[in-house]
Amino acid sequence: MEANPEEPHGAAVVADGFGLKGPRGWVFREVGFRAEPGALVAIEGPSGSGRTCLLLALTGRMKPQEGHAEVAGLPLPRRMAAVRRISSLGPVPGVSDLDPSLTVAEHLRERALLQRRYDGAVRALLRPPGERAAATRARIDAALETSGLDLETLPKGERTSVRDLERLEALRLSVALALIGRPRLLALDDTDLKLSPADRAEAWALLRSIADAGTTVLAVCSEAPEGALRVTTAPRAAEDTTARATEETTAGTDEAGTEDPTEDPARDAAEDPTEDPARDTAEDPTEDPARDTAEDPAEDTANETAEESAEETPDADANEDTTEEGETDALAETGRA
Repeated sequence: MEANPEEPHGAAVVADGFGLKGPRGWVFREVGFRAEPGALVAIEGPSGSGRTCLLLALTGRMKPQEGHAEVAGLPLPRRMAAVRRISSLGPVPGVSDLDPSLTVAEHLRERALLQRRYDGAVRALLRPPGERAAATRARIDAALETSGLDLETLPKGERTSVRDLERLEALRLSVALALIGRPRLLALDDTDLKLSPADRAEAWALLRSIADAGTTVLAVCSEAPEGALRVTTAPRAAEDTTARATEETTAGTDEAGTEDPTEDPARDAAEDPTEDPARDTAEDPTEDPARDTAEDPAEDTANETAEESAEETPDADANEDTTEEGETDALAETGRA
């Protein structure tokens, strides 16, 4: 389905069950929304949830694996090249970074030359050099005005290096570079990163003004502003699975608690031999007199013999004493005789 040139300047974006899979699994899944031309769409989600990949997939820079999406009536992934021609990237780390060694003017001239060389009409190359230069200057001025970047307020004007720009000024420069191509869809990553509350409010006001002018804006952020169409990449399915697993674990713990064997005294007595006196007696032969007698009769006989000998010893002593007394008496009687 071809884009209708009579439609508004902004591109409508539609996604249904949209998903992208990487080498380590799904980056995002089940993303669905509908944005009208000139809408401000805030892609919100935790870090690592696939926000940047969703941004690149909707602008034709990454190929999705499931679901359906259209940008200005161009289906993805079949018309990715066409979507790239009508969309432009603002600041996206690792993809469209600013070169800190270049000045603001150098960035602007480079983008204008690339735009004229690769995205401009062939007929424009046949124009006189002066006319081409005037057209390029007009595009740059329009982009700077829309982005709100005033070169006169910079430390060195247009010769200011990118490394000397504030975070909000660098954001405005990236937006200006993206607007030189007059895209129907503008995409930005980390929109509110490292911005103070005041600068964040200015950034969102800038993007709102661009959307109000007719360009559809996709902006990745940590917190969506009020009035923006909020799209989240949070893994809802994973959260539901985790919740169900937690509930099942809690239920299993409760059931196990009702069958706790520590609350059954009879079961404790059956399982713990130290609390069973009968079992202790049966297992400990030292506490069984009958078993001792049956197992060691020789020891019993020796004990009895010793006891009898001890009883008989006093009688022998008594006899010896009696004999000695008799002999003494006999001698005494002999002497008297």
